[in-house]
Amino acid sequence: MKDRPEIAKSVQTGTFMTNYHDVGEGFPILMLHGSGPGVSAWANWQKLFPILSSAHRILAPDLVGFGYTDRPEGMVFNLDAWIKQSVDFLDTLDVAQVDIVGNSFGGAIALALAIKYPNRVRKLVLMGSMGVTFPLSYGLDRVWGYTPSIENMQELIGIFAYSRDLMPVELAQGRYEGSIQPGFQESFSSMFPAPRQAGVEAMAQYEIYLREVRHQTLIVHGREDRVIPLETSMKLIEMIENAQLHVFGKCGHWTQIERTEEFAALVHNFLMMEQPVFKR
Repeated sequence: MKDRPEIAKSVQTGTFMTNYHDVGEGFPILMLHGSGPGVSAWANWQKLFPILSSAHRILAPDLVGFGYTDRPEGMVFNLDAWIKQSVDFLDTLDVAQVDIVGNSFGGAIALALAIKYPNRVRKLVLMGSMGVTFPLSYGLDRVWGYTPSIENMQELIGIFAYSRDLMPVELAQGRYEGSIQPGFQESFSSMFPAPRQAGVEAMAQYEIYLREVRHQTLIVHGREDRVIPLETSMKLIEMIENAQLHVFGKCGHWTQIERTEEFAALVHNFLMMEQPVFKR
């Protein structure tokens, strides 16, 4: 639909249809969005599509409960459901292996996929990622506790970004409009109810499993992230054997929006680099 760029292709995943974007050519990247209100694959990744699609095939689904993917009645939104949807999505498209770029909540799903289905994943990019335990931040509590209003969305933009003044003025309006689409707030509010520390724990992996991840991993974080603290990425790089960490200064939680071209170049170079051979 030309007037709704966030609504793209649709494919059967289990018992429901998944809305997704499929652009570019090359080795496929599965891009998994975050869990903010009004989010969709388009809202999260649209600025990267024209840059990365020149050398990569981008597969960006709306995870169930978000965006324009079906919301089956009685669906329980949890990590197992999002893992199953991701695998069903790749199977239906006949994609055997992918690189994964996961943003925040999407990073936790990326890690879970790498642990449970290691052969389906080539490389990992984790951006402001969940996946380890940490004390619930004020910012994440506000994000998951959002109730729809333009004022509340404007507050969240200020929490997400290093500087709200650097964000496009239409961003808050677009995300607010996304959050009030039929069914959006109902599913969103059911995912991470108070006490929301339980939501952090539900998305975390046991340390023993993280230490078994052998994939080449690029970890990216904004130094001033007020939603997912930089300490989470410090934990991840300590536990993931073949990891590297890039920290952007004067950057909040939305690296892909705040530092689009730098982030895209970093990801492209990492994904195109030949796998190193280590001798022991």
